[in-house]
Amino acid sequence: MTLILSRSALSKIQASVIIVVVLAGAALAIYGYSVQNKPTKTRLIVSTTSSLYETGLLDALKNKFELKYPNLNVSFISQGTGLAIQTAMRGDADMIVVHDPASELQFLKGGYGVNRKVFAYNFFAIVGATEDPAGIKGKSPSDALKAIRSAGLDGTAIWVSRGDNSGTYSKEKSLWKAIGLDVNQLRAEPWYLEAGSTMTPTLKMANEKRGYTLTDVGTYLVNFNNHNIDLVELVASGKSMLNVYSANVDNPRNANMTKTNFDGSMQFIRYLISDEGQQLIGNYGTDKYGKTLFGPYLRLLQSKIDPLGNDPTQLIQWIGEYAFFEGSECPQQFRYQAEGLYSNQAPVPVLLVSVLTEVEQRKAPACIRSSKA
Repeated sequence: MTLILSRSALSKIQASVIIVVVLAGAALAIYGYSVQNKPTKTRLIVSTTSSLYETGLLDALKNKFELKYPNLNVSFISQGTGLAIQTAMRGDADMIVVHDPASELQFLKGGYGVNRKVFAYNFFAIVGATEDPAGIKGKSPSDALKAIRSAGLDGTAIWVSRGDNSGTYSKEKSLWKAIGLDVNQLRAEPWYLEAGSTMTPTLKMANEKRGYTLTDVGTYLVNFNNHNIDLVELVASGKSMLNVYSANVDNPRNANMTKTNFDGSMQFIRYLISDEGQQLIGNYGTDKYGKTLFGPYLRLLQSKIDPLGNDPTQLIQWIGEYAFFEGSECPQQFRYQAEGLYSNQAPVPVLLVSVLTEVEQRKAPACIRSSKA
């Protein structure tokens, strides 16, 4: 009887082992199948200006975008606008997100970019020490720069420039040019210093020197809030201080860009201008800084409300005059497989001649030449 019971127990144990092995094998098979059939992520490389990256906005957009499109993995190359554009021209990035309309136009005209889309804006500001030795607080940008130079020549003020071929540096040069001065001339004067770096190091250098500098408001607020600097805004807002951010996709017909991720870039642009993307941009910073760091451009067009507090009709006009070419953020000849990207956009006030020019261009076939760097 004992032997029979032992054999029975042994049979049960063997059966249990067989069941465990079968189940484990099935589990491994299912896991192997899921791994093999798990969709692989495609990389999307965005070459971008440091101001968007240093504020943290791009990481916030990346997190939400990747949740929506799990097949894409977004990576950013943060640098000044000039270098960001050069990176894309070599085919080392799939798209650019920058803030220098003049340089962006050359990117399009050179056959490197297509489907430019304005998605956000804010303003530049001249910041400086609370002592304000040049007495610029409340002055216009032109009068402020004149006062800074005068005080600099007297040895009582310092100016710290980015000096790095960035969008901010391009804006600075245009402001000096408006009062008849050239940065090549200013470099020879001891009060004019160049950081040769991105915005945060430039702000820190200006803080150490108790000097003045030009900055985008977003990066300034982040550094001020983090106690990296104690500089204060002295001259801000106004048409000449406008800062507009745009996304441009690499032209897949360019010989340098045939392997870039055109489809992924278009998905990212569409997300930037979607209701979700625009809401994220418009709300970014409000919980931490008490106000948004960036204005969402598409929401401005649709709602006619500017979260930064400017007159919306006037602001739309300013953006059209500053950041549009021939009355359009992206003239027809620079569009490629952009179905629906521009059709839902509210009209921007432009001169009648610009409107007529764009209409004529739409009658012509879209043609973008490929260009090898």
